[in-house]
Amino acid sequence: MTALDDPLSLRKPGLGRFFAVAGPGMVVMLADTDAGSVITAAQSGAVWGYRLLWLQLFLVPVLYVVQELTVRLGTVTGQGHAYLISHHFGRFWAWFSVSTLLVCCLGALLTELAGLAGVGALLGLSAPLTMALVVGALIAMAWSHSYRTVERIAMAIGAFELVFLAVVLLARPDPAAVAAQATDIPFGNEKYLYLVAANIGAVIMPWMVFFQQSAVVEKKLTPADLPAARLDTIIGAVLTQIIMAAVLVATAATLGQSGQAADLDTVERIAEAITPFLGEFGGKLLFGLGMTGAALVAAIVVTLTAARTLSEMLGVKCSLDNKPSEAPWFYGAYAATLIVCGLVVASGLNLVSLSVGVQVMNALLLPFVLGFLYLLARRLPPPFRLRGVHAALCAAVIAVASAFAVYSGLAGMFE
Repeated sequence: MTALDDPLSLRKPGLGRFFAVAGPGMVVMLADTDAGSVITAAQSGAVWGYRLLWLQLFLVPVLYVVQELTVRLGTVTGQGHAYLISHHFGRFWAWFSVSTLLVCCLGALLTELAGLAGVGALLGLSAPLTMALVVGALIAMAWSHSYRTVERIAMAIGAFELVFLAVVLLARPDPAAVAAQATDIPFGNEKYLYLVAANIGAVIMPWMVFFQQSAVVEKKLTPADLPAARLDTIIGAVLTQIIMAAVLVATAATLGQSGQAADLDTVERIAEAITPFLGEFGGKLLFGLGMTGAALVAAIVVTLTAARTLSEMLGVKCSLDNKPSEAPWFYGAYAATLIVCGLVVASGLNLVSLSVGVQVMNALLLPFVLGFLYLLARRLPPPFRLRGVHAALCAAVIAVASAFAVYSGLAGMFE
């Protein structure tokens, strides 16, 4: 009898087993708090104070519900997401999902690299120099290390996001104001609802589904590892939303209370806006470190997702455990993606219009990605198949998340 046939094999994981399994969930969740998400959270706090704080907590179970399905699919089938779509629904739908995913990954990577260029500008570095350093380091990392090493590097880099907790302490939020505004929710205001949708779109992204499932497969996790992988995912979901909440609270405690809300669409503007309240050193250094961690780990994840998914569809090797000579398509796609996006950012091209278009694509793709995720989970063998009350709950979560994503995308097209 195998672990797949024996539900009793899904026992509570020991500490040693958890540390051996943990990684994919935390990495993808830290990447979820990317440059765009930080900017969205900052804008939410600056404009609405603490009135969107409840949403950051509400999104924890939503994130877990979605990403747990990817863990389930990866551990039980041992296959990536693109392969499963192709196997169950045909090559057309697989290529449709992959093509649109690649556009989203490229757009996300441009956003992350632009955020890193902004951090470089805070340090007095030019965009070309920053891009040369970042792109060179990321290519060297992937070409010279195994998946487990890259995973550890990504987690270490992502840990820099925790400095946003220090920013909250420096901002000194008023507990009375937090309590009063957190319960004052203006659901009748269209601008407020738009930011609700924007936050959901910033937290639940299509590339997360593809990456975590591929990472679970590459780490060779089995159904017996499912409890530990689920714990890894819930810890990551809690951690990323704590960081989002910290950014929101920091800007709410400063700009939100001063009436100086601004269009915080770059890392430089966020740092410049909060510097008068946190001090020159505290504002720029801490936000710079936090943004570096957020953007770098996201850049690693979205680039690997694009290279892996394309290689998977082409039927070639796509593992970091393979040498570059054994998986030339995978490593070539990884390097080419970084170089092209790095050159675009270094050129100084205005990426605002492109960012809006990518956000729209990201939002409109989400219903397809989550829909396939749900249908695939319904086709798993017992006892892992999604069914009963759990299936109904997942369907409701996916429907609500998809509806808000489409609203955000359409609103972004016509604003």
